[in-house]
Amino acid sequence: MKTIIEPFKIKSVEPIQFTTEAERHDVLRKAFFNPFLIHADDVLIDLLTDSGTSAMSAKQWAGILDGDEAYAGSRSFFRFEKAVRALTGLKHIIPTHQGRAAEKIIFTIMGGKGKVIPNNTHFDTTRANVEFSGAEAVDLPTDEGKKPDLIADFKGNMNIPALKALIERVGPRNIPLCMITITNNSGGGQPVSMANIRETKQLLKQHDIPLFLDACRFAENAFFIKKREPGYSDKSAASIAREMFSHADGCTMSAKKDAFVNMGGFLALNDDSLAVNARNLLIVTEGFTTYGGLAGRDLEAIAQGLEEIVDEHYLTYRIRSVEYLGQKLVGGGVPIVEPPGGHAIYLDAKRFAPHLRPDQFPGQAIVCELYRAGGIRSVEIGSVMFGKYDSAGKLFSPPMELVRLAIPRRVYTQSHIDYVIEVVLDVFARRNQLKGFRIVEEAPVLRHFTAKFEPLAS
Repeated sequence: MKTIIEPFKIKSVEPIQFTTEAERHDVLRKAFFNPFLIHADDVLIDLLTDSGTSAMSAKQWAGILDGDEAYAGSRSFFRFEKAVRALTGLKHIIPTHQGRAAEKIIFTIMGGKGKVIPNNTHFDTTRANVEFSGAEAVDLPTDEGKKPDLIADFKGNMNIPALKALIERVGPRNIPLCMITITNNSGGGQPVSMANIRETKQLLKQHDIPLFLDACRFAENAFFIKKREPGYSDKSAASIAREMFSHADGCTMSAKKDAFVNMGGFLALNDDSLAVNARNLLIVTEGFTTYGGLAGRDLEAIAQGLEEIVDEHYLTYRIRSVEYLGQKLVGGGVPIVEPPGGHAIYLDAKRFAPHLRPDQFPGQAIVCELYRAGGIRSVEIGSVMFGKYDSAGKLFSPPMELVRLAIPRRVYTQSHIDYVIEVVLDVFARRNQLKGFRIVEEAPVLRHFTAKFEPLAS
C-alpha cells in the first residue's frame, strides 16, 4: 500500500513561536496551570480542540470574498440553506454563530425543570445547555464504550436497553427529545453505527420522542460506517451521511468541526411549530433568520466546507493520520482509548498515571506536563470537565479520566505529529514523577474553561 499523502497543497503558512521549557513553566504558572488560559502565541502544537481551528481551502477563502452581507435575504444564506438541506434532508435550516447557540435555542424551547434529555454521551456545552434549562442530562453509553482498552468497531453507540429502561422509568412525556452525538466525543471520539441509529429511532418512534443528532463530526462517523459496518463499503460517505440524517427529526451542528470553518453552526428541524419558536428565539438572541449571528461570508464558507468534507480522499487521509498517531503511541506502551477515533487521540489518564487519584486530577497533570515538556496544548476530559460535587462537597468522577489530543483539520503535517509522539513518549517515561493538582477557583458551570489550579506538594 502506498503512503497516504495529504490531499492538498499548502499555499499559506503561519509561523510557530518556539519556547524553552523554562519559559513554558513560567507560562503555565501565570496561566494557573489551565491550558485555556495560555496565550496561543506561547503554544507550539495546539491540540486543545479541533473546533474552529481548521485550515480553509482556496474555494472557501474565495467564498469569503464573494459573501453577500445583506441583512435579510442574503444570497449566501440560500447557498448555505441548499447545502445543509441537501446533506440532512431536513426542512427548516436555521443558522447560528456556532453549535452551542443551536443547543441553547433547542433546549430553551424543549428543556426545562422535570425534563430528561438522554444522549449516548453529552459533551460539555450540550450538557451545560441542557442543565441551564433546568432539565437533566443523562448519558447512556454502552458498556464497551466505558472500557478504553477494549477494541470494538462502534464504541460510541447508544445503550438501547438503558434508553428503554429510562423511558419506562421517567415516562416518554418527560423526554422531549433524545440526542445521539456522532462521533461520540466524550467517549473517545468513537463512531456510532447505522444500525444503532436506526434501532434508537425505532424505539423512540414507539413513544413519539424525536431523535436529534449532534452532527459536529458527521462525515468522520459516516466514513467509519463505510469502513466498518457490513453493507456500506460500496456506498459513498455522502450517501451514508444522508442516510444517518434520514433517521433524525432534527440536528444541531457546530460547523467549526466538519465544515472546516472558524465560526458558524446551525439548527435543522422538520417540525413546523418548533421551527417557528426557534426562529423567534434566534431573532432575539442571534440575528435575523437568514444570517443568525453570522456574516454572509461565513455562510459561504460553510456551504463550501460541507461539500469538501465528504471527499473520500480527504477522509481517508484524516482518519489514517489520527490512526497513525494512535498506533505509534500504543507501540510505545502509552495507554489510549482504542481503537483511535476520528478527530483525536485520547490518553487514558487512569492507566497513564495510576498513582494519582481522580480528585488529584491525573488528566490535568498530564496536560500540564505535555505543555511544559514540549509546548503541546491539550485538554482534560475527566474529573475537571465532568466531575460533580455532592451536598457534602465530595467529588463524583465520570467513568473515564482522559486527555484529548484533538487534531485540527488540514493544519499539521506528519513531522508535527512525529514531534507530538516524541513528547508524549517522553512524558510517559517520566509518568511516576507527575504530581496532582487541586482547584483553587472555579465557575459554577463549565469550570474547565476558566478554573485555576495549583500543584500538590506531593
